[in-house]
Amino acid sequence: MTKIKICGVTRIEEIDYINKFKPEYIGFIFAKSKRQVSLDTAIRLRHRLSKEIKSVGVFADQEIEKVEKIAQKVGLDVLQFHGQEDRSYINHFKEYEVWKAILVSNKRELFKMYPYKNIRLLFDSEQGGSGKPFDWNIIKKCHLEKQIILAGGLDCDNVVEAIQKLHPFAVDVSSGVETNGVKDAQKVKKFIKKVREFS
Repeated sequence: MTKIKICGVTRIEEIDYINKFKPEYIGFIFAKSKRQVSLDTAIRLRHRLSKEIKSVGVFADQEIEKVEKIAQKVGLDVLQFHGQEDRSYINHFKEYEVWKAILVSNKRELFKMYPYKNIRLLFDSEQGGSGKPFDWNIIKKCHLEKQIILAGGLDCDNVVEAIQKLHPFAVDVSSGVETNGVKDAQKVKKFIKKVREFS
């Protein structure tokens, strides 16, 4: 079954209906973003989150000590890295599950994934966070199904096609379940329902 991550959660009311709809993961963004949350906000949201749902912290080129502090204080389950973090950097976080983002624009970009064998790879569009999908055919022949988290422009209209084509470990959505920049309960519900019914 394809797992689901709702990323960019910022409000208590979002936690309440996410608890009801039960995706496997939610994401708190600590990197620069319009959905970035403070440490205090993340702690409050994580405290309210169902124990059945894992929390993912999204970081980009931040100091190891800062990431460790946030991860411990919030109680994160997964660390997702979107910057230039190399394998040496990632090896500092052996007590956590780690996802490494690979921004894809063409097949040559796939060479970026080779230093990160044996960890899950989040494939996103070249402009991460843009809400636009990349050409899924670029990674179709990589045979990394159990390793892939697919992001970038997913929504209720294209997520089933994405799963059919790539069979990813998980799908990651943010702007695709928003209305006017805010998570929309009905879109979250519909997105999760479509994934569950298909996978």
